[in-house]
This record gives sequence, C-alpha cells and structure tokens, in this order.
Amino acid sequence: MRAIQAVAALLLGLALVLAQTLATNAREIPGSFADLAESVSPAVVNITTSTNVATPGGPAPIVPEGSPLEDFFRDFMERQQQDGRPEQRRQRRSNALGSGFVISEDGYIVTNNHVIEQADEILIEFFSGEELEATVVGTDPNTDIALLKVDSDEPLPFVPFADSDTARVGDWVMAVGNPLGQGFSVSAGIVSARNRALSGSYDDYIQTDAAINRGNSGGPLFNMDGEVIGVNTAILSPNGGSIGIGFSMAANVVTNVVDQLQEFGETRRGWLGVRIQDVTEDVAEALGLASAEGALVTDVPPGPSAEAGIEAGDVIVTFDGSEVEDTRELVRIVGNTEVGKAVRVVVFREGTTQTLLVTLGRREEAERTFPASAPADEPIEEEIMGLTVSELTAEMAEQLGVADGTAGLVVTDIDETSEAFEKGLRAGDVITEAGQNKISSPADFEAQIEAAKEAGRKSLLLLVRRDGEPRFVALSVG
Repeated sequence: MRAIQAVAALLLGLALVLAQTLATNAREIPGSFADLAESVSPAVVNITTSTNVATPGGPAPIVPEGSPLEDFFRDFMERQQQDGRPEQRRQRRSNALGSGFVISEDGYIVTNNHVIEQADEILIEFFSGEELEATVVGTDPNTDIALLKVDSDEPLPFVPFADSDTARVGDWVMAVGNPLGQGFSVSAGIVSARNRALSGSYDDYIQTDAAINRGNSGGPLFNMDGEVIGVNTAILSPNGGSIGIGFSMAANVVTNVVDQLQEFGETRRGWLGVRIQDVTEDVAEALGLASAEGALVTDVPPGPSAEAGIEAGDVIVTFDGSEVEDTRELVRIVGNTEVGKAVRVVVFREGTTQTLLVTLGRREEAERTFPASAPADEPIEEEIMGLTVSELTAEMAEQLGVADGTAGLVVTDIDETSEAFEKGLRAGDVITEAGQNKISSPADFEAQIEAAKEAGRKSLLLLVRRDGEPRFVALSVG
C-alpha cells in the first residue's frame, strides 16, 4: 500500500512540474500582440516628405538620324544657347513616405536619414490623425539615422530604447510602420540573427523575419516589453518586397548617435588614426600570434596613434579594456568612444605586448597627409617567390601614384601559378616591407626570406601598396 502511495505521489509531483513547464512556455509564446500594439502605436509616426525637383519645360524634339531637319534643329538649339536663353524648366513636387517614432514627450523623433534626405518639407502624421511639420536636428549617413523635432502644445506619447545587446536569436519582435503607404501597420516575427554587417563601418544590424517593406524605413522594431531594440532600415529582396529578411540598426548604436545629434547637431566619433586589416591565419603565423584575432596596423599617418608610438605591423589586441576580435569591432568601439579621451591600447609587437596611451582625435575632422620624396637609383630586376621585382625609382613612383619618398620594390611581373598571385599580388604593386623590415632592393628581400627560415617561420609578412593603399600579405617561405 505504501509503495502505491509513493508511486502516486511521484506521479503527482511529475505532473506538477510538467504543468509549471507548460505554463512557463505559454507565457513565452504570446497569444496576441494586440496589447503591445495598442500601447506603442501612439508613439509611432508616418513621415511624408516633399522635394522640389526641377524638370525641363518640354521634351526635346526627336529627329531621325540623317533627316533633312537634323541640321535645322541643331542650329536652332545652338542659337538659343548663344542668345543666352536658358532652357525653360518647371518645378514639380516629389513625395516620399517613411516611418519614425517619438523618443521624448517634447517632440524628438527618430527615423532613417534616407527617408528625409534632401527634403524641403517634412510632415509628421500621428496615430491620432494630428499632423505637424518637423525640422531636422541632425543626421548621420554612416548609420542612416536622422533626428527630427516637432513642436506640440501637449506632451507626446513616446517609447524608450532597449539594451539591444540583450536581444537573443529567437526572441519575439514586432515592427510598426508605414509599409507601402499603409500607415500604422503591424508585423511580427523573431530575431533571426545578430551583429549583421551590410556596408557601413558602424553597422550592427539585427536581422528579423518580421515583414518589413518599403515605407517601414525609420520605424521601430519592438521587443515584447514595448522597448525599441532597432530601427528598421533595409530589406534583402530580389523583387523589392518582403521575403522575411529585414535589417534593423541595433538600438545601442542608435542611442549613441541620437545623443550626439541631440547635443551637438552632428556626430563626434573618436579617431585612432591608423589603417588596419584583419589578421588571417597565415598572417598570425608569420607574426607569431597564438590566434588570428586583433587588428593589424598597415599604416600610421600623422595623428593620435603616430603621436602615441603605434607602428605599422603592430596588432591591436585590446582597446580601452575591450578585446579586439577584428577590424570591424575596433572601428565600432573607437567610433563610440569620446573624442579627446585618453585610452590604453595594447599592441602585439615583435613577440611581446606593449601598452600605449592614445588620446583620440575626432574622425570627422581628421586630415590624413603622407610624407613624400623618391630614390632615383636604376632598377635591378630579380625573380623572388614568383614575383619579378625591381627597385622603385622616382619615375616609377610617379607612374604608379606612389607617394614621394617611398622606398621599396615594384612588382613588374608575376607567375600566375604562384602563391603570390593567389594571394592577390599583381604587377604594379609596391612592396615596402618584408618581415616587418623596410626593404629597398632585391637583396633586402632575400635577406628577410632567409631570416624567416632561420627563425623557424613558415610565412613571411609583406607590406604591399596599391594605389597608395597599404595591406599585409603573408607568403610561405618553406
């Protein structure tokens, strides 16, 4: 009897656990988005822009080639121009639609820059039907974010931003906007992916399958707490319609931009003053790095890094206490750092790490200049590692667009079956360093190959310039 009671108690306990699990899952899967949509819609706006576009007053005459009238019309048009008669043009209105959302009760509104770019008039339509004209506070084309302002007699309903770093793949999200001119439309889905990069230096997109179409641009992507985790910006589509791949600029990027636009009317991004490239496996091996992480410095023009002692060939592994995985992350971290802040930058150089203190400049004001001059020695051609190289002369430097004063070897020919060709080297490239040492002759090049072999290296790191742009390439020496 006691055994039966024990089994019954065990089954009852399991049933309670199962019921609690089901209840938890039921809470995670929304039965309806109606309450969420009702609470946030008053803060979402439709945006209509108007632009004056100048168009010709009438179509130019079309005359068949070879027609007897061809010369007549040509002479007529030339006489009009000689008489100083301007072509008659008329103005027409061009309208565009987009979305946005209110972020403060005093009327600040966030949208995409491309929604309001070059607009003469911006009209905001609220959920209540009220319409107000907006002015542009500031824009940031790099993240495609714009901040607008309207004046209202009453406090406006607004929505807060979320910490977008907490959004997880699989979380429910809801988009609200003005797709295809169908205002205040709601669509729902999940976070499909995080940290997507499209084309910009500061991209950090949240990918979603919530339906996003033209006109949704600038509208908010909400989490289930009614907070904005992203600004709907782009879609991936072969036909211009939604196929379930939309992109929203992450809220943490947007809030930083908005704060600067609100305070200064423009962005003020930190500037480190280096040119960088990703660290590949073979580059890591050539440098003696344990893993292919960090940002490899290819050039240090005059600026904050040059003053702090950062050198070409350094690998930036941490910036202001944050680990640097790749170039994209470094650009984003630096851009989000306060201008004028002194930050600690840890670099890997010649097998050891060094910590340097860099005072950041302002990216928007940065002017990069490069030193100039040139060796005038006669070139000596030699074939090395599948490359036919010769010493760089002043004449060659001028022809190749290389800065005056650059010393190195110019690639005059290349074996298309070589590793160098596979790695992207081409005739006309200029090699200025090998093994992180400057070279100016084929003998220097060969000496660095031997030094790499003696050190047990499998690869030799070359600094290559093309059209003035530097990059590192690692070639096998075995």
